[in-house]
Amino acid sequence: MTQDVAALAVELREMAAVDHRSATGANSEDPVEQLAWRRLTARHGDRLGEIMDEYGWPTSELVGEEAARAAWLIAQHADRQLDVQRRALALMRQAVSAGAAGPRELAFLLDRTLVNEGREQVYGTQIAGVRGGAPVPWPCVEPERMDVLRAEVGIPPFEAYVAEFTRD
Repeated sequence: MTQDVAALAVELREMAAVDHRSATGANSEDPVEQLAWRRLTARHGDRLGEIMDEYGWPTSELVGEEAARAAWLIAQHADRQLDVQRRALALMRQAVSAGAAGPRELAFLLDRTLVNEGREQVYGTQIAGVRGGAPVPWPCVEPERMDVLRAEVGIPPFEAYVAEFTRD
């Protein structure tokens, strides 16, 4: 790994760490926290755009597993930057086709991008809200096939997935 790529890997990991520490702002009722979250994700999305300009998709081969996952997380959270999400999605598709990225992360990014575009998701990874104490996914293209499609990319069935969030 060259010095530039090593520095990029460190930068991506640090961005993800800041993202994790600040994520409560995404759903906060405090407008100041919400605004801070939006500013953070916008800065990260802008920087991911620059990284994609220079390197393409930052695969695990390029930056290591943890930094590649960090890049995916940053793309996931670029909700107000559809251009960044769409570009990341296209580059991730190429990386998955080449065996350089995982289909699971691609599925999550696809669903997130579709929901942000106001369209139906494919894999049911994006939660619209909670009804009767149970998480409900945003509408899906083929809800009856959702768990089959999830299994194809290594995502647990919807009920098992949401059970992770509702455990005491």
